[in-house]
Amino acid sequence: MAKNLVIVESPAKGKTIEKFLGPDYKVVASMGHIRDLPKKSLWIDIEGWFVPEYDISEEKAKTVKELQKLAKTAKQVWIATDEDREWEAIGWHLCHALKLDPVTTSRIVFHEITKTAITTAVKSPRTIDLDLVDAQQARRLLDRLVWYKVSPVLWQKIRKGLSAGRVQSVAVKLIVEKEREIQAFVPEESWKISVELSKGKSKFVATLSKIDGKVKKLKSIEDVQKVLATLVDDISSLKEGKNKKDYLRLSSNLPLSFELRDSDKKDSKRKPGAPFTTSTLQQEASRKCGFSVKQTMTVAQKLYEGMDLWNGERTGLITYMRTDSVNLSKLAKDDAKKVIEKDFWKQYHSSRDFTTKSKWAQEAHEAIRPTELSRHPDSLRDVLDAGQLKLYTLIWKRTLASQMSEAVVEVTTYSFAPEKANNQSWISKGEVIKFDGFMKLYIEGTDDETEEEDSNMLPKVEVWEILETKNLFSDQSFSRPPARYTEASLVKKLEWEWIGRPSTYAPTISTIIDRGYVEKWAKRHLHPTETAFTVTDFLSEYFSQMMEYKFTREVEEDFDKIADGKQNYTTMLEKFWNDSLKKNIDNASEKAEKVVEKTGEKCPKCGNDLIYKFSKGGKFIGCSWYPECKHIEQPQEEKDALQYLRDKYEGKPCPDGIEGTVVVKTGRYGPFLASSEYPKVKWIGKIKSEKEEILEAILAERGLLVDEETWEEMVVKNSRRGPFLAAKRYPEVKIAKNIPKDVWDELNKQLEEKEQAQEIQA
Repeated sequence: MAKNLVIVESPAKGKTIEKFLGPDYKVVASMGHIRDLPKKSLWIDIEGWFVPEYDISEEKAKTVKELQKLAKTAKQVWIATDEDREWEAIGWHLCHALKLDPVTTSRIVFHEITKTAITTAVKSPRTIDLDLVDAQQARRLLDRLVWYKVSPVLWQKIRKGLSAGRVQSVAVKLIVEKEREIQAFVPEESWKISVELSKGKSKFVATLSKIDGKVKKLKSIEDVQKVLATLVDDISSLKEGKNKKDYLRLSSNLPLSFELRDSDKKDSKRKPGAPFTTSTLQQEASRKCGFSVKQTMTVAQKLYEGMDLWNGERTGLITYMRTDSVNLSKLAKDDAKKVIEKDFWKQYHSSRDFTTKSKWAQEAHEAIRPTELSRHPDSLRDVLDAGQLKLYTLIWKRTLASQMSEAVVEVTTYSFAPEKANNQSWISKGEVIKFDGFMKLYIEGTDDETEEEDSNMLPKVEVWEILETKNLFSDQSFSRPPARYTEASLVKKLEWEWIGRPSTYAPTISTIIDRGYVEKWAKRHLHPTETAFTVTDFLSEYFSQMMEYKFTREVEEDFDKIADGKQNYTTMLEKFWNDSLKKNIDNASEKAEKVVEKTGEKCPKCGNDLIYKFSKGGKFIGCSWYPECKHIEQPQEEKDALQYLRDKYEGKPCPDGIEGTVVVKTGRYGPFLASSEYPKVKWIGKIKSEKEEILEAILAERGLLVDEETWEEMVVKNSRRGPFLAAKRYPEVKIAKNIPKDVWDELNKQLEEKEQAQEIQA
């Protein structure tokens, strides 16, 4: 038996560490949490100084028993869980479960899983930081109080199955407020007048900017006509058409002359962004890789825990992925210099330090970076899967770019005046990259969804030189509503408002989607459901303090004070409970009326109001006089959906010679197809989703629904790994194929276009 027992949280990580430490060390995994508050009750003694009662869950009983057995025979036990409050607390729970003293048990921490980092950590152990444990307990118990005490109020006053959370509910509030901004938005009309100028083979665009030295804003077609009247003798000759946005465009082919009055050239320097923190990695992986926040953290965890490389070595590929620091160690910066000077030139290297704007940042940590910058992504193509390679490449490029030179961009601005109206100023801007610097490797993504202007490549034009144009056009546009949050922009907003911590963003976003408060539109935009509006309004009225952004900030500050040993966590919980939460619960329970959403219609049986109700099967309409009147009916949108299906399917002959015609019926799991001769004919057909129909249409268009060798009819079938193409008579006819990647790309493109059109319509 090994002399030393090292306990980590995951087996993949343990396998790597055990290789580094040698035969005297046995590394085992706790498989995450081993002790927690039981699920079916509060288990916090509110009257007794908020003492929690923890237990070991049934699924972890076997793991704990094995750990206890190993701990008894080991000469020394080392706690090696990750370094943050959550895992510090898990280390503390391990000590209690294994009957070890947290004050004397060795605790080791490291920010990367490499041999150097692990052996260095073993040489300088510490003990469990009880202040960090208390900070995590404070967060866990406060969130438990909110969930267990506020959720039942929602069940009582709105409907069962709802939940409230200190961070979750505020995140939903952000999305609801954004949607209300969009609903209240009134688009404003504006116009832009431009000309296409040419010199030699070069063509570029100049746009009206000022008249008589003042910026000219064109708000209507009448404003445009007044300006055009100074350039065109007969404005009735202007042609009407549509621009790219499908709005009105006025154009003319009359010759016009423009004189260059001023030319300005300036060099602009652009700096690289800092290395990744947890939140910036989540944002950039969403923009550049299309990852959800949860997916980013899952993939990053695998990169951190380690991979078996081609030479038999197993090592972690990135540093710890839960960090709010932008620091890089001297070793990392030295490695970056070597790689940059080797792969580029010396002038591309520029060592720099970054400082975080977050007051909570733990500067002792490092930013997220590759453990070895010399490990180029191309060398890992046979080791990593597609998602892992994408994320590793992103981290590698961002880290190197942070130590590269600034880019130098020359910005040229031309100011023209038409010969027919010397008081007008028409501007054309162009950029030339004089030195690409960090941009040679990496350009940061953005959440800005506005359409960018076409970039001009400007020819050399001398002041007072006259250029001709025969292409004048004026485009109508309308201001856009605020963009809905994406996962990336929501993370950015949560961080900006200091709501929660970076490590909580992924579970928070997953929770509000899984619990039906938020839907993802076009695979990107977060859209609140009706439930989100109802719950947010109720909580904002009766639990206003909890729903304020400043409250979440203050709570995080309290957690930090507890972590620093400056505040007692039971005192903080007592203040929150007695001064706020208990009073709000009592007030809501006594004064809040049950929330009912009226349809505006009367019950056809008794004349009382019809209201929306909810059940496990979803939303329906019922009588407000229930249980005296038990009238129920479908909401109009469901009636419309059912009618759409009937119009689409009914009356057609059943497939494969089945007797009768197709009819649409509804059952426990929604609408389905059946024969008009049912129940004599017991055929049941599935109603295909919009996605399935589009997929089959693409496959049919490309001739993939017939096997080119056997001429067997092919259909889409499903498996645990997803849809695939198979013979209609599969498995009797054993023909099965993957659906080509370009088909999936086309499907996603059509679905996104469809959802974007629906968003605009909504």
